Amino acid sequence: MEIIRTISWMKESVRKAHADNHIVGFIPTMGALHEGHLSLIRRARMDCSRVFASIFLNPTQFGPNEDLTKYPRTFETDVEKLTGAAVDVLFAPEAKEIYPPEFRTYVNVEGLSDKLEGKSRPGHFRGVSTVVLKLFEIVQPQFALFGRKDAQQVRILQQMTGDLNLNVEIVVCPIVREPDGLALSSRNVYLNSEERRAATILHRALDGARQEMNAGMRDALQLQTSIQKILAGEPLARVDYVAIVDVETFEPVARIDAKPTYVLLAVYVGKTRLIDNLLIERLPGQDTLCCSL
Repeated sequence: MEIIRTISWMKESVRKAHADNHIVGFIPTMGALHEGHLSLIRRARMDCSRVFASIFLNPTQFGPNEDLTKYPRTFETDVEKLTGAAVDVLFAPEAKEIYPPEFRTYVNVEGLSDKLEGKSRPGHFRGVSTVVLKLFEIVQPQFALFGRKDAQQVRILQQMTGDLNLNVEIVVCPIVREPDGLALSSRNVYLNSEERRAATILHRALDGARQEMNAGMRDALQLQTSIQKILAGEPLARVDYVAIVDVETFEPVARIDAKPTYVLLAVYVGKTRLIDNLLIERLPGQDTLCCSL
């Protein structure tokens, strides 16, 4: 695996890949890699002849009271994992390479960036959109792969790529979970043993919602109340939000019907903030709703 540190070198590698008619798949990460990231790489290998990844701990998506300084940094281990997964090129720039002193331009996706995660983390999505646009311009992939756990982020990036006519397709991949249901996240390492046990409450709450949906519940407020009750049963959990929203607009829905819907959770377990979601949709040719954890 080739490790590239500069934008100019990365662009040259991309030019060569395109000249050789390679289909490039790209997985942008902030490091601290886990099986969720590796599943994206395996998916990219199915459709792409070259797989590029990036490790860049993006400072502009962290607020002043967030965990940038303590975010896990495991570069050597990450390189081993990417090499084992047969990634062709790793782009790992320094912050000053991406944000030089004269940097002045930011990207904001109106109407999607200021609610839910955006409301809880002001400026977060401006930082995400900006760095992902820069990475897309540098790496020039045909496909970029993201996990569904970050559902609002994925939707914002889909809107951005469409609005700006970018030549990249966003591929959304399933959530990868531990055997007990906890969604994989780099932040899970912050949890002590007691908090790790308590963190399964997110999956249990979503699974409870899935069971209620399968039993016929369609009223969003009732479903939301049921989820809140399950979460309230865990003393170490503190709810930031529970939301049931349209997957396109991320606006709340009153009733769950044929239109695809997300049940979204953001919950503090101890001091660690975790997110998770349940996707509700009607599959082609089916009358019943399908709930995907």
